Amino acid sequence: MNQPLLSVKNLSTFFHTETGVARSVDGVSFDIGAGETLGIVGESGCGKSVTALSILRLIQQPGRIEAGSRIEFEGKDLVTLDDAGMRDIRGNRISMIFQEPMSALNPVFTVGDQVAEVARVHGHGSRGDAWKRAVEMLALTGIPSPEERAKQYPHQLSGGMRQRVLIAMALMMKPALVIADEPTTALDVTIQAQILDLLKDLQAKFGTSILMITHDLGVIAETASRVLVMYGGEIVEEADVGVLFASAHHPYTEGLMNAMPQITEDRERLNVIPGTVPPPTAWPSGCRFRDRCQYAWDKCEREHPPLYQIGERHTSRCHLAVEPERRAHPHLPLVEQIGATL
Repeated sequence: MNQPLLSVKNLSTFFHTETGVARSVDGVSFDIGAGETLGIVGESGCGKSVTALSILRLIQQPGRIEAGSRIEFEGKDLVTLDDAGMRDIRGNRISMIFQEPMSALNPVFTVGDQVAEVARVHGHGSRGDAWKRAVEMLALTGIPSPEERAKQYPHQLSGGMRQRVLIAMALMMKPALVIADEPTTALDVTIQAQILDLLKDLQAKFGTSILMITHDLGVIAETASRVLVMYGGEIVEEADVGVLFASAHHPYTEGLMNAMPQITEDRERLNVIPGTVPPPTAWPSGCRFRDRCQYAWDKCEREHPPLYQIGERHTSRCHLAVEPERRAHPHLPLVEQIGATL
């Protein structure tokens, strides 16, 4: 078996606050192969973005990566790598596309200067060479008149163009891994499709692996070959994309699938998952999804479920894996029972 490009083992990133310890990422493990697109999906607060920031060692105090965590990339453990080593990794071997380009781009520098700076920071060529490469990357991402656009400031570009600038910055050094954190959230549907197509084209050109982080299962279906579903700081399901959409196992994944907008003649209301993600300072005992789950029973409160193997490349953190007959008799989760009596 080929060695994975990135191997995350038992990643735990906790925030030690005055109100308690927030276990934002709690024992997460996964691999990404060379040239692969791995998707991570889940609601806000499930730990997706903290996982991404942990890989790049960008967690700020009071947060920290806990002992026992390993992030192995190209033969190096990023958790123990010194600051100089991480500076060489960031933007060079691993880069990140952020979800809000107006926050990620500096408003007082031209977009060309910001793209070129990536090459200058990593010592590749003169200032003139870096500028020339920046214009080439802007052209490669489909920005029209790249020589002129490179001289403009972020506020002079549309949202879609700003996102293309971030992609140009991320791919400037032809990194082995790009982390895309909600790269299409602020864009309309048409531009979103263009950005996703662009990422796929550039991935094919450069052979880059992509970690796609999103709350949108539609984006996962469009881009990823394998997907992790996160909830409560944990991975609750992992499968190939086709398998997940055909036979989702975990009740949370099932809820996400049912909540996807669908065109129907009767125009029924959208399905929702009742309740909210609990705070990371107070994960419930047993299964962290149990208070929102229509199948939960006493075992779900007593025992924290492991990741059960339910297929060749399919795992699920749900006791239904060993007691599947309970799926035939769902009941209202506690939050719906309370709502029904009001």
